[in-house]
Amino acid sequence: MIFKATSAAILVSALAVFSSYTPQVEAHSWVDCVDWRFNKPGPNQDWSDKGGKCMGYARRFPLNKAFGSLDSANPSRHYQQAGNPNKALPCSDHKHGKDIGSNETRADPPEDAYGGIWGHMTVTNVGDQLCVRWPAKNHAESNEDDTEVQINFSTNRDGKDPTQEQLLANKPILLPYKNCNRGPIPDRRACGGCFDVPKRAPGLYLMQWRWMLNPGEWYTSCADIQIGAGNVGKNLVAVKGKGKSTNHKGKH
Repeated sequence: MIFKATSAAILVSALAVFSSYTPQVEAHSWVDCVDWRFNKPGPNQDWSDKGGKCMGYARRFPLNKAFGSLDSANPSRHYQQAGNPNKALPCSDHKHGKDIGSNETRADPPEDAYGGIWGHMTVTNVGDQLCVRWPAKNHAESNEDDTEVQINFSTNRDGKDPTQEQLLANKPILLPYKNCNRGPIPDRRACGGCFDVPKRAPGLYLMQWRWMLNPGEWYTSCADIQIGAGNVGKNLVAVKGKGKSTNHKGKH
């Protein structure tokens, strides 16, 4: 009887540990929004759904999903690069990677990856400020390192996606991962960062969000960015205007 009670206690304890650990296994982040616009621009950034709205998304990003919930979707949004991270596939093709993620390959035409059940493509100008948002996924707590987010912009316009090596040949924009709002649920805390759109000739470019969780462990999200004048189709949003955007002020 004592043996059975002890065994049951051990089993319950093991299940409790497993249950508390399981969410952490899938706690890998992705871009939730590429063009986040605050309701109240200023130093007190509110990345929550009440604090603004999204005007541009990653490729084939599903709409009307709860914030931070897409790690349980099929397919999920987290793509982990495999092999040498400096030579890995930059965007998920839903076939390769340690975590294969959803399909973020370039569409033909690129607009086909936007609109309808998916979010709009981002349209902006050189010198405008873009703010990108992501869920914390349990990695913005005080016991976690403040790892980096890379924002990589391609230099080749209106063409096929560059390699990871080509993207890294340009100096990446670095954002702190733990720039997050406070919240009671560590998995669903809203985070983000802002940066100025780099100098490019008008055209369509790849923007890669790339996050290092641990040394050599990188997760990416990819988006098409229309910079400057171009053929704005039904799946694109309107260009914000010339020069600095007053709607995106915040910390870099």
